[in-house]
Amino acid sequence: MSDLEPVLRTLPAFPDELPTLDPAQLPDDPEELFRDWLGAAIDSGERQPHAMTFITVRTDGVPVGRTLIVKDIDEAGFHFSTHRSSRKGAELDAHPQASMLFFWRASGRQVRVTGTVVALDETISQRDWADRPSYTGSPNPDWQRYALVPSEYEFMQAQHDRKHPRIEYRRDGANAWSHGRVATPAG
Repeated sequence: MSDLEPVLRTLPAFPDELPTLDPAQLPDDPEELFRDWLGAAIDSGERQPHAMTFITVRTDGVPVGRTLIVKDIDEAGFHFSTHRSSRKGAELDAHPQASMLFFWRASGRQVRVTGTVVALDETISQRDWADRPSYTGSPNPDWQRYALVPSEYEFMQAQHDRKHPRIEYRRDGANAWSHGRVATPAG
């Protein structure tokens, strides 16, 4: 054991007051719950509530994560952007599956959204490029706006006893979702 472990164990985790996650009060559509939690994070003044860890898989099978901003959520999915020629772009080209992990510390809430990534059309990509603060007036043919089409969501609400309730939604057919509590080990 290093001298770091006791320091890490004493760091504060979550605020005294935490919201609850009642499995009996869940909507049928996970996007409704996601939007509710995102809206609460925005309303609370949480810094960068639209930031998430974006996880792709390298060609050698190793997962890689980095922080991105979700730009929109609509019928196409969860939008984000990158250069096609970036490592992230190459990873998505080779394996168009990814996860987004949102964490809102002030409420002790975490959501994982996993699914297939699709490239959106050039018009949307170039409009996104033009909206960037560093835009110089020139189009960027390497810039791509993507959407992650969810097939799974996992919602976690922190509790001080560390028995955090976790609810997983899985796509059950074309438009339906099934959900249930994620089992946690005893002890």
